[in-house]
Amino acid sequence: MRVMVIVKATKESETGVLPSTELLEAMGKFNEELVAAGVMLSGDGLKPSSAGARVTFSGDERIVTDGPFAETKELVAGYWVWQVDSLADAIAWVKKCPPPMEGESVIEIRPFYELEDFAEIDPTGELLENERRMREELEGK
Repeated sequence: MRVMVIVKATKESETGVLPSTELLEAMGKFNEELVAAGVMLSGDGLKPSSAGARVTFSGDERIVTDGPFAETKELVAGYWVWQVDSLADAIAWVKKCPPPMEGESVIEIRPFYELEDFAEIDPTGELLENERRMREELEGK
C-alpha cells in the first residue's frame, strides 16, 4: 500500500527558519534507511505558506488567497510517499523517525486510494484503464 506521511507545520516552520544541521543530518540518515529498505518513493520539505497561495472554488468562481495562512496545525511542512505492507508498517517507520521539528511536532499518515478502490463505480473499466495508462506514462518520465 502507498501512504503519504505528512509532517505538520509549526509556528517555527511557518516563519521560514531552516532546520538545524543536526536535524538535517538525522533526517538524511533516516531517509537513507527508508531508501535502502525500499520504502521511500519520494519526499520533500515545503516552504512556509507565506510563499504559497490557496484557490477556493465556489461554483464557477475561483478565489485566490495569498499566504501566509493563520492555522498552522492544518498546514503541511513536508511529506514522504512510502510503499509499505500495511498502516502498521508505516506507523512503525514513523516511530523510528527523528523528531521532524524542534519542540513538539506531528506526523500524519494517510493511505492513497488505489485504482481498485474505484472498481465498483466504473463497471466498464474504461475510466480505470485510462487512469492506468496515464500513470504508466508518468512513471516513464
